[in-house]
Amino acid sequence: MSNHTASKAGSPPRVVNPEPAGKLPLPALLALATAVFITSLTETLPAGVLPAMSADLGVGEPAMGQSVTIYAIGTALTAIPLTAATAGWRRKRLLLTAVAGFALANTVTAVSTHYPLTMAARFLAGVAAGLAWALLAGYARRMAPVHLQGKAIAVVMTGIPLALSLGVPAGTFLGAALGWQVTFLVMTALAFVLLAWIALTVPDHPGRPRGGRAPILRTLAVPGVAPVLFVTLVLVLAHTILYTYVAAFLDHLGMGGSTGLVLLVFGGASLLSIWFTGLHIDRRLRTLTLAGIVLFAVAAGALAVAADSTALVYAAAALWGLGWGGAPTLLQTAVGDAGGEAADTAQTMLVSLWNAAMAGGGVAGGLLLDLLGATALPWSVLLLLAPALIVVAAARTHGFPARRPPTGA
Repeated sequence: MSNHTASKAGSPPRVVNPEPAGKLPLPALLALATAVFITSLTETLPAGVLPAMSADLGVGEPAMGQSVTIYAIGTALTAIPLTAATAGWRRKRLLLTAVAGFALANTVTAVSTHYPLTMAARFLAGVAAGLAWALLAGYARRMAPVHLQGKAIAVVMTGIPLALSLGVPAGTFLGAALGWQVTFLVMTALAFVLLAWIALTVPDHPGRPRGGRAPILRTLAVPGVAPVLFVTLVLVLAHTILYTYVAAFLDHLGMGGSTGLVLLVFGGASLLSIWFTGLHIDRRLRTLTLAGIVLFAVAAGALAVAADSTALVYAAAALWGLGWGGAPTLLQTAVGDAGGEAADTAQTMLVSLWNAAMAGGGVAGGLLLDLLGATALPWSVLLLLAPALIVVAAARTHGFPARRPPTGA
């Protein structure tokens, strides 16, 4: 999940922003936010309709959960090579290609009656995501005045909590009423609308010249980059283990019919989190990251002991959303700041690592569900969050400093 920037040294010359100084190009940024929405919803939608998909395709829920895993694998395997191969493409052409890929993948998913074909379509959707995530944050930064670049990224990233707070619950309800296939066809329709929106409102920018990216090993050696990537790996792994199998976990608690509502609470809290993050990220990146991990840990602990307490489950969902909602913006910003001249490469590495963690989370969650049962899911989250908290606390000079660099976005 994430994106790379094109505003650091070593990137092509900044295209002059057509907006007046001090203003954000909201129509274009909202188009990018919708692209994030479609990407995130396509990725996570199976979590809300997992039982129905598994029944119709004739496989178990752990096997169907791998539809999230294969999506993440598609992104993790292709983000870096495809980003390099398309580096010279104009940005608008590349974005339109990625969105068209989502339209095709979701259509095939909706009409498929065979598990292997569905998984192939999910892999294609992951490839499209790799293309999209590798350019969205950089696109947003290039369209905004320098002093508003952080807010521009926050606007674009609202697509993630919107997908979780509105998209997945709506898809869950729609799937229950009309069938899960309809939800994927709706995603196709949204992709076609977005293609027209991008064509009308999003400015074009040139690609990068050959040799404009820093090598991966040299980027890893930049102080602060490795800690941010480690935290990304562990945090996304923890989130994916729980989120992918949330329907199965709630069914274990006797709340299988409340999955949509629980996800709505989670997503609403995520929206609040990203709004608050957008307001304070320039001055409180470290504090916000630490607080987010702590809130997520408290939520996991509450779910681990929830048993018969419905109220505690909803409270945990809210805390989870508050802790997770700002994570994409915080981690992208942190790795971009730490990367400096290698920010483009650092962001693309974060994309691949993020999705590798999602793939690992889908596999690990399925194994835990099969071998130890649903109760093991929140406990595994707690075990993973402990090292993440330690690394953020230790990376006070580089990676998660108390104050962002004055040249950060």
